[in-house]
Amino acid sequence: MVVDEIFHTCSNPHLARAALASIGGEFSRHFAGEASRNDASPGVHAALIVKAFADKASREDRDDVWQAARGSDQPILAGLKHILGRAISVF
Repeated sequence: MVVDEIFHTCSNPHLARAALASIGGEFSRHFAGEASRNDASPGVHAALIVKAFADKASREDRDDVWQAARGSDQPILAGLKHILGRAISVF
C-alpha cells in the first residue's frame, strides 16, 4: 500500500530530503523554514514527522493520506506532502 511505502521510504532523512526537493516550490521553501526553526535539516525534520505520524496514525489518518495520494501521478510525494502539511499546518 502506498501509505506503508511513504512510511518506509520517507522515514529515512536522505530519502525524505530528496522527496522534498522533488516536491519543490513554496511548500518546500516553507517546510525548510519550519525545519530551521526546529534546528533540523529539512530531511531530518521530515523523517521525524513521518516516523511520528506512522507510530500514531489512526485508520482514518492513514485513509486521509491514501486519499491525498490516490490518483496522483506521484502518489508518494502527494502523500508525503499531505503528512507534512498537516504537521506544519500549511497547504
